[in-house]
Amino acid sequence: MLDVRPIPAFRDNYIWMIHGIGAPHGVAVVDPGDAQPVLAALAAGALKLEAILATHYHADHVGGIAELVAVTGARVFGPARERMPVACVRLAGGERVGIAALGLEFGIFDVPGHTAGHVALTGHGVLFSGDTLFSAGCGRLFEGTAEQMLASLDALAGLPDETRVFCGHEYTEANLRFALTVDPGNSAIMDYVKRAAVLRGEGRPTLPSTIGLEKRVNPFLRTRHENVKSSAERRAGRMLPTPAAVFAELRSWKDTFR
Repeated sequence: MLDVRPIPAFRDNYIWMIHGIGAPHGVAVVDPGDAQPVLAALAAGALKLEAILATHYHADHVGGIAELVAVTGARVFGPARERMPVACVRLAGGERVGIAALGLEFGIFDVPGHTAGHVALTGHGVLFSGDTLFSAGCGRLFEGTAEQMLASLDALAGLPDETRVFCGHEYTEANLRFALTVDPGNSAIMDYVKRAAVLRGEGRPTLPSTIGLEKRVNPFLRTRHENVKSSAERRAGRMLPTPAAVFAELRSWKDTFR
């Protein structure tokens, strides 16, 4: 199992540190919005940063990259269609990227919706989904359409159920409150609410999730389920004829949910 560890940043971000396969002191990081906690983790573990992976260009995901490159010389990999703070290897959907020093290889998904050029990376039984797929939720539509985001989520939901999901933020408990409002009879959501509360009460992340769990609890992956569709239609006050229309209503609802 790939060794992936969280580095908390800001209020609720996670920078993910990936330990190399057969290279115990070599690591990569995903979405380092802040350099300082990464540098502290490197020093504490006597680790060498070989690579930096970015899913999208928002500052809380790339803000630490320039400093990390200056200090460590790590190679940077980022989305092909988004501006990056430093020169990088550009990643596009359908490609594969290898990090030979760490024994790692990832496939790339184009997942527009949160941003126009957002990518996700998958390999070794894990998914780094950035701000596209959250546990029990999904990212806001800053630059994409409901149709694009639904297609992106459908693509990620097609991964094996056991795939571990490492997303960019600790939003799980808030997302579960919304999910239970949309789908109040869903026992899997109720169970996850209890488990998440225990983890957070112990100061532990709720992540990683899994694709299989997300398909049971995440309303944005369940737009074709009658319970979710009916809830969205009640709120809309009209029939919603397509999964994209259901998704759009859910996303609008979540944007104002408290």
